[in-house]
Amino acid sequence: MRAALFRAQGLNNLNVEEVQDPQVGPHDVLIRVQKAGVNPVDYFTVNIRSVTPMPHIPGAEFAGTVERIGDHVKGFSKGDRVIAYGRVFDGSCDMCISGREMLCRNGGIVGIVTNGGFAEYAVLPERNFVKIPDEISWEMAASMSVSALTSYHGLLEAGLKSGETLVVFGASGNTGQFAVQLGKIFGATVIAVSRKSWVRDLGADYVVTMDSVEEEVKKITEGRMAEVVLDPLGEKTWGKSFSVLSAGGRWVTFGALTGGEVKLNVSVLYGRHLKLLGTTGGTRRELHDLVKMSKKLKVKVGKDYPLDQARTAIEEVMSERRDGRIMITP
Repeated sequence: MRAALFRAQGLNNLNVEEVQDPQVGPHDVLIRVQKAGVNPVDYFTVNIRSVTPMPHIPGAEFAGTVERIGDHVKGFSKGDRVIAYGRVFDGSCDMCISGREMLCRNGGIVGIVTNGGFAEYAVLPERNFVKIPDEISWEMAASMSVSALTSYHGLLEAGLKSGETLVVFGASGNTGQFAVQLGKIFGATVIAVSRKSWVRDLGADYVVTMDSVEEEVKKITEGRMAEVVLDPLGEKTWGKSFSVLSAGGRWVTFGALTGGEVKLNVSVLYGRHLKLLGTTGGTRRELHDLVKMSKKLKVKVGKDYPLDQARTAIEEVMSERRDGRIMITP
């Protein structure tokens, strides 16, 4: 099969090569990858992170059709359309037993601790796959296990309620565009912080720029500010995102794209009874729930690259010029 892989860290070392097809164990499912979503985690995987195995195939988010199953696999058949749940988990640690597979003490992220989906074929254990109906597009399917699931889990952890105000920073990004839509499904008033006007097409009640966010949130909420603020961008937006949080509000993040070191005034934190939440990924149960609500969701795709241009696709996901999701079609 053909795959994008690197033998040493650095994007310049990523090349598309012919490699051996993945081996299928008795509990494994081999899929033909139909579409892969490109995420910042893939950029960091190629450039920074310690990965296994080496040489390595990146790609944390992908979907496809079942090609071959192991001898002990009962739940899937050739031709099934599936999403790959993006976490490796053992199912036996205390985190897994409590239903938090994404925090497995012996696991990790698909595409980092295993080969990923930037290839013609990918293999994972049967328990990592979720069937999807025919009406879900491949672009949506390849956006659910990381982009949509991460936002969904974050909003659930924040306890977003109907009638509350949600401010989404980075609203045109991978997770941001789903946070906007899910916020509306939850019944919130959604204020999207973005320069992209198309974010309004995702259901945002208001679209504001970074420069005016404090003034606009104050005006929209008549001074109350936002009960929930979602900011996956990190250091550069921390000050503004923290400032638009209401008393008793919840600030949630699952990313630090612009840096992870911030200054916090602890007296403001406790004096205003604020909650800071860090989340990562989501559970398999939540992914199943997302599949059920997929008819209510849409995805804005900026560019779709062939596998031969995987290096360009990974570069593009970190570009400020990006205008929607970046996809790879093997």
